[in-house]
Amino acid sequence: MEMRLYQRKDLNQVIDLFYRAVHEVQCNDYTEEERDAIAPKNVDRYHWEASLEKNHTLIVEDEGKIIAFGNIGTTGYLDRLYIDKKYLHQGIGAKLLERLEQYAKKQGNSIIYVTSSITSKPFFEKHGYEEIEEQINVRRGVRILRYLMEKKI
Repeated sequence: MEMRLYQRKDLNQVIDLFYRAVHEVQCNDYTEEERDAIAPKNVDRYHWEASLEKNHTLIVEDEGKIIAFGNIGTTGYLDRLYIDKKYLHQGIGAKLLERLEQYAKKQGNSIIYVTSSITSKPFFEKHGYEEIEEQINVRRGVRILRYLMEKKI
């Protein structure tokens, strides 16, 4: 397994992983309608590419296949952290999160923020994040429960 910086050639695999992670991992916490709103089949590829390149995005690969990715901005907002269902509970997410937190610290941030799903909230709590508030985000007209969380670093 290798962790490295995102490259443009990764876009298709990253979008595919995002879709699968939302639809396969979050199925116990969100309805199909909610999952479709979070991760539709057709995403704005331009928006994704711009976001992945603008933020500090890390990729985890196993034998050429992207199995996890995450990104964080210079302000300390953790935008994404997704892991392939087959690789959950193996410490990959923790290592990825640690590297993203290190980057945030180097940028001078003292707090990291994340808007967490129901599914990932226990993961973030385990790694020292605290809930600030429950939120209802509206995506594509669908109301979705999320949690704004923070961690002081």
